[in-house]
Amino acid sequence: MAIILNINCHNETQSKQFARQLAHCAGEINQALVIYLAGDLGAGKSTLARSFIQTFGFDRVKSPTYSLVESYVNQQISIHHFDCYRLSDPEELEYIGIREYSAPGHIQLIEWAELGQGAINPADMIIQITGIDKARTLAISAHSNIGKQLLACVNSLSS
Repeated sequence: MAIILNINCHNETQSKQFARQLAHCAGEINQALVIYLAGDLGAGKSTLARSFIQTFGFDRVKSPTYSLVESYVNQQISIHHFDCYRLSDPEELEYIGIREYSAPGHIQLIEWAELGQGAINPADMIIQITGIDKARTLAISAHSNIGKQLLACVNSLSS
């Protein structure tokens, strides 16, 4: 059974702050980490991913909508941001070498994960984003021991 934490963000600044906290916690884990970002179009998945990635010093963060994946690698971290929205077949992910993005210390942020089923790794954490206007509710669930560790860290920072 998944452990769930609900966080209310009343504006985009709070959503970005959560993303930075999540990034801080994820940076402490030196194992492969898979985070699904779920929600309707315009829910804030890409905003969350962008703020997460920028926390590690990457100023120019592009949307992977057309390329399927954008990677951000420096001496500190390896982040791979996937957007499966335009995927016509999950096998396309195999062609771009998705398995190579699963090494220890690599973080996968995956939008529209349901469209990549069968090719993507199971989630350690799922963040379900809902909301109206700029307010967002983040329903965060842990689906592995690493996910539980990450969730505990995020919870301690947001308390």
